[in-house]
Amino acid sequence: MKEMKNKVKEFRKQLKLTQDELAQELGVTRQTINAIENNKYNPTLELALKMSRFLGVSTESLFILD
Repeated sequence: MKEMKNKVKEFRKQLKLTQDELAQELGVTRQTINAIENNKYNPTLELALKMSRFLGVSTESLFILD
């Protein structure tokens, strides 16, 4: 089974955002952002699209199917 990885943390840090700031922008909790960054939770399609749009990157560059 393939595993999904992500680069949320890297892109978030490039924008000098905390997990809390990103969470507030996206309407989720800091714990949700932490779980996504640590590959413990895959976001919904809606949240993945919101994240990529807010971070200014394509969904494919943010989330990688390994």
